Amino acid sequence: MNTYVNIHTSTSKTDDNVAKVREVIRSNRRLTVREVAEEVSISKTVCHEILTENLGMHRTAAKFVPRLLTDDQKQNRVDVSQELLDRANGDEKFLKNIITGDETWMYGYDVETKVQSSQCLSKTSPRPKKHAKCVHTSR
Repeated sequence: MNTYVNIHTSTSKTDDNVAKVREVIRSNRRLTVREVAEEVSISKTVCHEILTENLGMHRTAAKFVPRLLTDDQKQNRVDVSQELLDRANGDEKFLKNIITGDETWMYGYDVETKVQSSQCLSKTSPRPKKHAKCVHTSR
């Protein structure tokens, strides 16, 4: 009868390796279990056990949070637009004094998959967030 014994768990799950895994994760929380295991030279199984049992960590994907305008910002845009419209309607030469440029504003964010944005976090860490970025280009 053949019995499988995992020798890596008993020999690789040392205080020294726990400390090494902690340091590797602190330097880059987006590494996969495989990458951390290779960095520390231990098996993926032992690495996963160290991360979950010894360090109390789990993988969490970042949540996309759009940057929305506040009610005050929306009202300010309405007020400024109304003021410009009133001035344009009241003064025929007003629009001739406006200088325009050829520029583009794009609202976007780095496209990452859920797996790419996941990080190792402790149970008390807040969930990471992805923020959209506003990009300005001039032509």
